[in-house]
Amino acid sequence: MSVEWIRGEGYYANSYFCEGILIDAGVYPMAFEKYKDKTDTIIITHCHYDHIAHIKEAKSMCGAFICIHEYDAQGLCDDIRSLSPMFSERSPGVCPDRLLKEGDVVGPFEVVHTPGHTKGSVCLYDRKTKDLISGDTVFSDGSFGRTDFQSGSSEDMLNSLKKLEKLEVRGIYPGHGIPAMNSGSEIIKRALKTAELY
Repeated sequence: MSVEWIRGEGYYANSYFCEGILIDAGVYPMAFEKYKDKTDTIIITHCHYDHIAHIKEAKSMCGAFICIHEYDAQGLCDDIRSLSPMFSERSPGVCPDRLLKEGDVVGPFEVVHTPGHTKGSVCLYDRKTKDLISGDTVFSDGSFGRTDFQSGSSEDMLNSLKKLEKLEVRGIYPGHGIPAMNSGSEIIKRALKTAELY
């Protein structure tokens, strides 16, 4: 499996493309235009605006199915849940085609429900390559996502990091920052140690 990084700009999150799947849609449409004829599925790691800003354009461009965890689905239409006013914007107002839950499989990825940043945050794990698309749960510098937004929880984040620690992780592809191609398990352990101090 080859994960292609689509770098986010400013506050807007990274997107990734892998085997017909676009993960997150905060980047400008021109950034993922070259994947439009290859994309049949869009997976959203959580409902914050910096990850969903251009999901309507992505769906229109690709004709793809939108997938998001059932607990974050309302955020696609709800300004408060999506934090869109923080960006002086409105939620995109789209409906998901599939509601995800723990253990679902989409393409090469297994859905790992990792609440903490939001109640419906997910990571995507490829058991063959050991790569993890981590959204805003854990970042490649060993930090983790904020838990002080609506539906966030420090306790949930700690438990999610403990869950991820049990996986064998090679690469980490985070919602923000630069992907780490190796040492993913060590990065998760560092994040967990930090979270245990809170």
